[in-house]
Amino acid sequence: MRMTRREYLAATAALPLAAPVAASPLAGPLDRSGFDLAPGKVYLDSGTMHPVSRGGRAAVAAYLAARAEGHAHLDEDAVRAAFARLVGADPDEIAFVQSTTMGEQLVLKALGLPQRGAHIVTDTLHFFGSFPLYEGLATQGCEVTWLRPRDGRIAIEDMDRAIRPGTKLVALSLVSTFNGFEHDLKAVCDIAHARGALVYADIVHAAGCVPVDLHASGIDFAACASYKWLMGDFGLGFLYARKDRQERLQRTQYGYYGIADFTPHAYPLDAPAAPDDIADYSFQASAMGHFAYGTYSHMGVALLAQSLGDIGRIGVPAIQAHAQPLVDRLKQQLPRMGYQVATPPEAKTPFVTCIVKDASTRLQPALDKAGVTITVSRNRFRVTPSVFNGMDDVEKLLAALKSS
Repeated sequence: MRMTRREYLAATAALPLAAPVAASPLAGPLDRSGFDLAPGKVYLDSGTMHPVSRGGRAAVAAYLAARAEGHAHLDEDAVRAAFARLVGADPDEIAFVQSTTMGEQLVLKALGLPQRGAHIVTDTLHFFGSFPLYEGLATQGCEVTWLRPRDGRIAIEDMDRAIRPGTKLVALSLVSTFNGFEHDLKAVCDIAHARGALVYADIVHAAGCVPVDLHASGIDFAACASYKWLMGDFGLGFLYARKDRQERLQRTQYGYYGIADFTPHAYPLDAPAAPDDIADYSFQASAMGHFAYGTYSHMGVALLAQSLGDIGRIGVPAIQAHAQPLVDRLKQQLPRMGYQVATPPEAKTPFVTCIVKDASTRLQPALDKAGVTITVSRNRFRVTPSVFNGMDDVEKLLAALKSS
């Protein structure tokens, strides 16, 4: 069976979902009925890995069926455009990357880092996986200033003091993976740009769950994976490079997917050229032109074609509003139960983090018995509800924590 791209997209859009089991302000593909959740279990850990919706699974199945016939064509440009709309960017400012970490490191290389004497400002609410990155840059001659939180927040006045004339880069997480603190991105960018610095933001815990407008913020670079709030899968994410910054970037890789024109002179019947002229080529004047490598996950593209469409139709403000009563309930009740909440009370992100000594040994058995999944680390736990969660899930978690 041959399936054109148009037929493929129509097929994935038309695949049925189960009938709703309960009313929801997100009624449709992203309410509880839109996910295959384990019966009797409570999943409050979407900040670690978001479940794939039924619509997303159907989209991947349709892609694989078409691929089996050799005709699995995807509109990859449409997926980048959908992400651009979601975060307030233009499609030519978006490139596919493997992960958030890959995006961050591509930006650093394109800016010529490490560079002896280059001053970088970052903070300890940035992604912990980037700690070795900036520590490593410091050993290679960069001067790295680390800001530490006060009351779970990075104070803008601390940023103001740390960023100085000659600072090359400010690197941060828009929403902290540790406690859900959200930077005032525009304020940071205004300070940095006034002193000649550029700003990079990890937006993996922002895109899809809180409103993001990259253009309005003035941010220069941003990156995120897709397996969290974008409801995609591992191995595919996005890198944003502001259009008027792209000409300043060093080319550090030469990826086929970034090429605009290519004429080889190495194969039989190729157009003749000078003996040492192997190929004529040019790169796209876009983020893909600067950062694209080779092939990326086509199943990930198929999945995002569905999930980004669902998120876009419902709207991130509605997704954010759905989570607020859930996190507010946790912020009210957990301190009454003796837990130290590390998430700022004013945060509008779907995060609640608590500090608990020996959390994994003290809490995990009761959570396992109750069938509740959250992130439990050595000395803290984190709750990250999403669109399919309701207040009943929160109450089951609170009951399990009371019994621990």
